Amino acid sequence: VHITQGDLVGKAVIVSWVTVDEPGTNTVVYWSENSKQKEQAEGKIYTYKYYNYTSGYIHHCTIRHLEFNTKYYYVVGIGHTERQFWFVTPPEVGPDVPYSFGLIGDLGQSYDSNVTLTHYERNPRKGQTLLFVGDLSYADIYPCHDNNRWDTWGRFVERSAAYQPWIWTAGNHEIDFYPEIGETVPFKPYSHRYHVPYRASGSTAPFWYSIKRASAYIIVLSSYSAYGKDVLLPTVINKNFKLHNCA
Repeated sequence: VHITQGDLVGKAVIVSWVTVDEPGTNTVVYWSENSKQKEQAEGKIYTYKYYNYTSGYIHHCTIRHLEFNTKYYYVVGIGHTERQFWFVTPPEVGPDVPYSFGLIGDLGQSYDSNVTLTHYERNPRKGQTLLFVGDLSYADIYPCHDNNRWDTWGRFVERSAAYQPWIWTAGNHEIDFYPEIGETVPFKPYSHRYHVPYRASGSTAPFWYSIKRASAYIIVLSSYSAYGKDVLLPTVINKNFKLHNCA
């Protein structure tokens, strides 16, 4: 299970999770800390194949119309598979709103990966949202880009990523272009597993987008994703910098 921001300003959350044996429910039940009224949101289910690997059932569900600066609980699964988590929405967007971000990249899934994530979790400054700057599972360093490593990585980071948004950027280890085994679609595992709110900022692809969160305006750009004249990347960049003159 992992979450990320689901709109431009922080009033929506994308909840993503994987079920292995069967699809199960694609419903997320959620409620605020100060309310007993439970709401529901319906998601969609995706699967993909990569060489000799077939993914589990990948669920993505966007919870919308949330209140700022509020703790929410949410449940995925049904019956004996129910699992409950929580998150806190950011304050309303403004120039002087205090907010703490963590920053991690090139995490992988080794002993040192665990040391890095533990260091972040125990930091007394307590990051409220994590900016992940690319290179997630490192599945591509295993034979035939063993996609089981995407599953193990997801379970590894769940202890943080299910409770606070991780803002995703694709790196070179997410490309997974391997024509020798018939895999010619770049970013296939990443784009199926990690949805982002790129359309909210006027982008045409999930590899470049922007969000506002508290006092930060975050522009996500993947330098490993090609774009041509039919892609609005330059327009998105120019729009963002015109709105936020750093001079």
